[in-house]
Amino acid sequence: MSKPRNVTFGNYTISRPGGLEIQVCYPEEFNKYDSPWQRQNPMMRAVPLLATELGFAIITIRLFIILLKPLHQPRFIPELLTSILIGPSTFGTFESLSPDTIVKQMMKLFPYENTVLLETFSSLGLTFYMFLVGLEMDVSAVKRMEKKSLSIAFAGIVIPFCIGAALHFVPIHEGITRESPNLGALFWAISLTITSFPDLARILSDVKLLHTDIGKTALSSAIVNDLSSWFLLVLVIVAFNHYSKHRHGPALTELGAFLMAMLPIICFILIFWFVLRPCIAWMIKETKKKAGKFSDTHISVILLGVVVCGFIADGCGMHSMAGGFIFGLIIPNGELAINIMERTEEFISGVWLPSFIVVSGLRTNFLELFSKTKLFYLLLTTIMATSAKILSTVLVALCYGMPVRDGVALGGLMNTKGVMALIVLNEGRSLKAIDNILMAAMVFMLLLMTGLVGPIFFLANKKAKRTRKYKQRTIQRRNPDTELRILTCIHSVGNLSGIINLLELSNATKKSPLCVFAVHLVELTRRASAMLIVHDAFRTKTSDHNSIRELADSDLIINGFRHYQDRNDDITVQPLTAVSSFTSIHEDIFEIAEDKVVALILIPFHKQPTADGELQGENHQIREVNNNLLAKAPCSIGILVDRGIGSAVITSAQSSLHGRQGLKLCMLFIGGPDDREALFYAWRMAGKPGVNLTVVRYVYNKDGESGILVEDQNNTEDEDLVDTARDVKEKELDDEFINEFRFKTMYDSSITYNDKMVSNVEELVESITTMYGEYELYIIGRGENVKSPLTMGLSGWVDNPELGPVGETLVSSNSTAHASVLVVQQSSSALFRSESLQVKRKFGRQKWASPILNPDFEAFENKKKKYY
Repeated sequence: MSKPRNVTFGNYTISRPGGLEIQVCYPEEFNKYDSPWQRQNPMMRAVPLLATELGFAIITIRLFIILLKPLHQPRFIPELLTSILIGPSTFGTFESLSPDTIVKQMMKLFPYENTVLLETFSSLGLTFYMFLVGLEMDVSAVKRMEKKSLSIAFAGIVIPFCIGAALHFVPIHEGITRESPNLGALFWAISLTITSFPDLARILSDVKLLHTDIGKTALSSAIVNDLSSWFLLVLVIVAFNHYSKHRHGPALTELGAFLMAMLPIICFILIFWFVLRPCIAWMIKETKKKAGKFSDTHISVILLGVVVCGFIADGCGMHSMAGGFIFGLIIPNGELAINIMERTEEFISGVWLPSFIVVSGLRTNFLELFSKTKLFYLLLTTIMATSAKILSTVLVALCYGMPVRDGVALGGLMNTKGVMALIVLNEGRSLKAIDNILMAAMVFMLLLMTGLVGPIFFLANKKAKRTRKYKQRTIQRRNPDTELRILTCIHSVGNLSGIINLLELSNATKKSPLCVFAVHLVELTRRASAMLIVHDAFRTKTSDHNSIRELADSDLIINGFRHYQDRNDDITVQPLTAVSSFTSIHEDIFEIAEDKVVALILIPFHKQPTADGELQGENHQIREVNNNLLAKAPCSIGILVDRGIGSAVITSAQSSLHGRQGLKLCMLFIGGPDDREALFYAWRMAGKPGVNLTVVRYVYNKDGESGILVEDQNNTEDEDLVDTARDVKEKELDDEFINEFRFKTMYDSSITYNDKMVSNVEELVESITTMYGEYELYIIGRGENVKSPLTMGLSGWVDNPELGPVGETLVSSNSTAHASVLVVQQSSSALFRSESLQVKRKFGRQKWASPILNPDFEAFENKKKKYY
C-alpha cells in the first residue's frame, strides 16, 4: 500500500497516516501574544476567537428556537441544526467561493488550531451539564414506579440495544474504516436506547399530554432509560480502553484487566453513594437549621465539587462528565438543588453547552454522508432504528392490555433523543470506534426521530380536540347532596393560606363532601420544571410527608393541603403539578377539570395586598392565565382577592366554640347567571357553624317600576327584541332563584336577606361604601354579559375587568380595604349560555311584580317547578 500523499490547504498541511487518524500541521505563531500596542488581527488570538465561536453558536441556536417554535420542537433540534450549519455539511459547499466573500470569512471562525481549546472548554461544559442532569433525577422514584413503566423501560433498552448493534454492521458505505468494529456497535446501540427526559417533558407539555397515563408512563420509563444508558456508556468506555491495550493478549488476561479497571469505578460509586451522599444530606439539614437559607458560598462550594468529582472520575478511568453526573445524582432534591439549577442552568445550557455543539458540528459532514453512502441502506437503517423503540413498546403494551394505538404513541414518544445521544456518538468518534460517515448517519437518524415527535403528536392532539366537547358544569346545577369537586390553582406559597381557608368555608359535610384537586402552576423552563414533573408523576397519597423535597415550593404547597385534609374527615385532596408555558397552561387546567369532573375552579387574583389593604405588585403572567381561564373555562370560576381571610376563618372557628358571633359574609346580588352562581356558593358557606351570611339584592327602581332593561341607541330593532327577550328571561330566572332561596332560608338565623332600591350608579356605590368594617368576605358575581343600569356606568373606569364592575368597586374602595373578595363567574361557554337563555320568537308584554312590594310569594304562581 502506497504512502498517502500530503495535502496542502492554505496554511495547513494535512496527512492521513492510516486508519481514522488525521494529522494537521500549522504554524505555531497563531497563539503567540505580541505587544498590545502592535497592530494585529484580534481573531488571531485564541480567547477572542473562542468567544466569537460561542457567540455565533448561541445566536444561531436562539434563531432556530424562534423559527421552530410553531413545530413544537425540543431544544435539542435547534442545537442539532446549529451543529450541522457550522460544520462542513454547510460551509463545505462554499469551498470554491472567493476568499473575500462573507461566507468565506465566516469559515475562518472555526480553524483547526483552535479545536483543542474548544474541545477542552466543551468537555468542562459537558461535566457541568451532566451535573444538572443528575441533579434533576430522583433515583428513589424508580422504587415507586409501576411494573408497566419498568417493563416498558426494560424492553426499550434491550430490544433497541440489540437492533442498534446489528444496524452498525449494515454496509452503509464502502471502505468503512473501524479500529474496533465490535465495540463501535455498542456506541450505536447505546444511542438508540436513550430517551431524553428533559426534552420529552417539554414535548409532553407542549402537546398537552403531561397529565395523561401515556405521558406519565413515558416520563417514568425515560428516567430508567437515562440511568441505564449512563451505566452502559461507562462500561463501554472502560471496555474499549482496555480492549485497545490487551487486544492481542490472552482472553483471561484481558478479562482480568477489565475487572481491575472496573474496581476503582465501583469503589468511586459506592463511596459517593453510601458515604458522601448521607454527609451532604446531613450538611444541608444543619445548614438549613442554622442559616435558614443557602448562600452564594454554598453554591460555589458545590460547583467546585463538580470539578473535583470530574477530576476523580477521569482518574478512575471514566469520563469527567460521569463524575459530574454522579455528583449531581447524590445531592438530595430540595431547596439547594432548585437554587443551583435556577442560578446556573441558563448559563450552562445557554452559554457553555453550545461549545459542545460546535465541536459536534465540526465532526459531522452530511456532504460526505450523502455522497458516499448507499441511499437504500441509509433509509433502511433509519427506518429500523426508528421502529426499534416503537416495536419494543408495543409488545409490552399488548402484554398489559393497552390498545395498539397507545403502544405506538408511547413508542413514538420514547424515540425523543437529546444531548446525551450526541455525547455517546462523540465519545465513539473520539475513541475511533466509529468513523465520520457512520457518525453523520446516526446524527441524521437522531434528527429525524426527535424532529417528528413534536409535530405528529401536536397535530394528533389538535385533531382530537376538534372532536371533543367539554361538558359544562356549575355549582348551581349539581345535586346539593353530592360531592362538590373543586380545582384550586396555586402559583406560590403566598396563595396557600387564602385558598385553603376559602375551602374551609365551603362547608364539607357527610352528605356533600369536598374533593379538592390542588394544582401547583409552574412555568415550563427546563431543569427545575422537569424535576417537578417527575415528582408529580410519582407522588401518591401514601407518600412520606417528610420527603427530601419538603423545603421546595411544590412540597410546601402539597404538605399544606395534606394538613388541611388531615383536619377534615369529609375532604379529599389530590395534589397535582401543571408544568407548562403560561400562555397555554390554561389548557392543562381545562384537561384536568374535564377529566376530574370539576364544578368550580378557584384562582388567586394577580395582585397582592399590602399591610394597609392596597393591591400592588401586578403579575402580568398570572393575569394572562386568569383571563384565559375566564374566557374558555368548562365550569364555574372563582377569583379570590385575599386580604387576610385566613385569620378571619380562625377567629370564626374560635367564636363558634364560645357561642359568639363568627365570620360575617356578604353577598351582593344584582342579577344574571354569575350572581346566581355566587349566591348558591355563599348559601353553601352559610351552612358552616360560625358563619353568618347577609344577602343584599339591589333592585333598580325608576318611576316605581323594577327591571334590568337598558336601551342601547346603537342596536337595531331586531337586536333590541333579542336583548329584551334575553333580559326578560334572565329576570325570570333571578326571581325564581331568589324566591327559592328566601323560602328555604326563612327560618335560618345565620342568613339575613335585604332588598335595596337604588336608582343610579351613585346610589349603588354609596351603598357599598357604607358597609365599612361590617364583613370579612364579599361574594359577588362577575356580571359578564349582563346589561344593568346599575353597573353600566361603572364599566367605563374598570381597571380589572376580570373582577367585574362591582368587584372593581369593592377592591378599590377604602371602606372595604381589609375585606377579602370572591368574584364568581358561571361557565363561560357560549353554547351553554344560549341554551339557558332560549326564548320564543313570539312573546307578549309582561310586567313583573317586585318581591319587595309583594312579600306574599306571589312569584310562585304559574311556575312549572315547585320548591316545597
